[in-house]
Amino acid sequence: MKSKRVPRAVREQQMLDAAVLTFARRGYRAASMDEIAELAGVSKPLVYLYLNSKEDLFNTVIRRESEALLAAVTAAVEPGAAADRQLCSGLQGFFAHTAERPYGWAVLHQQARTHGEPFARQVAALRAEIVEFVTELLGAAAKEAGCVGELAEREVAGLAHAVIGAAESLAEWANVRTDEGASGAPEHPAARDTAATMMNLAWVGLGRLMGRERWEPGGALEREGPSCAGR
Repeated sequence: MKSKRVPRAVREQQMLDAAVLTFARRGYRAASMDEIAELAGVSKPLVYLYLNSKEDLFNTVIRRESEALLAAVTAAVEPGAAADRQLCSGLQGFFAHTAERPYGWAVLHQQARTHGEPFARQVAALRAEIVEFVTELLGAAAKEAGCVGELAEREVAGLAHAVIGAAESLAEWANVRTDEGASGAPEHPAARDTAATMMNLAWVGLGRLMGRERWEPGGALEREGPSCAGR
């Protein structure tokens, strides 16, 4: 009778929360519907009734966590700000969200991508949306600097993929690494600090490219003609 007094939408979210935790800890194959039901405080038949099979449940978890991550990044971006501020605020939203929901991030980054279709396809679609967003920001920054030729056309998309890959790796590092706070208790680095680390890698390097400086074998930096800003 207790389960019937809880609205279905609320009960489903409780089941999904339990599923996220179980899939992140056990992995998709080892996770059991019995454990998910016990953690959610419901019977296993009720999990099947609401969310169908284990595969359907995993798909629903991926969809929910993907939508939540994309919404967090989008909401964090400062509209109308300069391209670097938009990228930094979006990165801060990304790192804050992955720190607040580490199990959801583990499901997306570690579990879903390693178990084939259709799970990997959902995560790839999420990544493509974020890459497109970063590509637009980098393209806008290149145009602001006068780089409307080779850099904007040939390298911006590749740089966007590199930024996202580095951000994903940095999120893993930030969620695992702990520092001691003033009380001596362990704490994770703040999202703004992690975003600053990412910007120091991505934006400073991009600025050198816009100045037409390129790395060459031997460690030398060579300038390819006038800077973008001088075009």
